[in-house]
Amino acid sequence: MTNSSLHLQQGSLVCVGPGMTLGAHMSARCRSHIEHAQVVFTNCHPLMEAWISTMNADVRSLQHLYEEGKDRRDTYQEMIALIMEQLRRNKRVVGAFYGHPGVFAQVPHHAIAQARKEGFSASMEPGISAEDCLYADLGIDPGAFGCQHFETSQFMIYQRQLDTAGYLILWQVALAGDLSISKRVSSSAQRRVLLDLLLEHYPAEHEVILYECPTLITDTVRQDRVRLDTLADIALSPVTTLVLPPAQRLVRNQRVIDKLMQL
Repeated sequence: MTNSSLHLQQGSLVCVGPGMTLGAHMSARCRSHIEHAQVVFTNCHPLMEAWISTMNADVRSLQHLYEEGKDRRDTYQEMIALIMEQLRRNKRVVGAFYGHPGVFAQVPHHAIAQARKEGFSASMEPGISAEDCLYADLGIDPGAFGCQHFETSQFMIYQRQLDTAGYLILWQVALAGDLSISKRVSSSAQRRVLLDLLLEHYPAEHEVILYECPTLITDTVRQDRVRLDTLADIALSPVTTLVLPPAQRLVRNQRVIDKLMQL
């Protein structure tokens, strides 16, 4: 594609996030993008998708591309292909992705990158994510002790520096240890590997929180507080997040404090 042709593309892509809770989190800007799009692709909870369908005449769910045992990377590539197909027809395309479109959502990032590479206008609008809801629902201030966030399987298979004086927040804990990238929930044995890793840093009796954000305003927040050593056998869903509160006190760095006092 030549430089001159990059300026001829009339289609556009905006990835938006309708938030976590149906009817409560969608911003006016997000809704405007959906209403004025020529094609809207959705990858949200079915009830959220049904609601979005009332805002535009051409709303297409991407949920049918998921299959049990199918590599999610293949699914993501198929989603990107459908989005790019409409974009190459010079349509105004919107992708609505559950929560925040840039948080634990590979498709928006890759679709925007591909669209820009081909000379289309492409951007992302933020939405309320599960992380935002977690802070509010659990009463956690990330500035109080600090937070480390990891996708659970990534945390397991890579060597990371863990700070137990702050919060550790592990996302997609129900998929812990799934190397196939095809399951909806990993096995108890795979979660036992995660538990063994955590027990290297935390006491067995350490209280942890299993968190799930409500989808409907009438739903209740899941905030089960359990002992860490029970983790492998507790029922989890694909949206469960594991929160480990600090296990030790912050230690002052006196060397740095002394330097600052001399300034």
